[in-house]
Amino acid sequence: MMLQEILRHKGVVVHTIRPDASLDDVAQTLVRHNCGSLIVTESDASAPMLGIITERDVLRACASRRGLLTELHVADFMSRNVRCASPSDSVEDTMGLMTELRIRHLPVVEEGRLSGIVSIGDIVKAQHDHLTMENHYLKTYIHGDEDSALMTVRPR
Repeated sequence: MMLQEILRHKGVVVHTIRPDASLDDVAQTLVRHNCGSLIVTESDASAPMLGIITERDVLRACASRRGLLTELHVADFMSRNVRCASPSDSVEDTMGLMTELRIRHLPVVEEGRLSGIVSIGDIVKAQHDHLTMENHYLKTYIHGDEDSALMTVRPR
């Protein structure tokens, strides 16, 4: 299964925030959209990606006790060198990459344009659904073969 299939089911909506926004704005936006990360751009998802800010980044800022969230800015806490995936990347490879990098959100970029974002939860769900379906077909095949085998062995 490829990431484009996940995006087809999940949708391609990407929530963004400006680099000059406060971390309080980040927290409010994350809660409002029930998501775990925001792409940092100067305007919207069609603008060039400057970085990504996640729940963990906000938590790290709180732990550093550097100030009130309303006084801290996205640009100071976002990740700038963002690893991205392609819609044609496999779920298995993406799962390995996200595990290796210890990241939970991965932007999907096609021809230099942001086409969506996948979370580790999206990846695990896709893998689970695929394995469940495969398991079902294998069980059906095995049970079907047993019936066929019994029919050929039984005397008439």
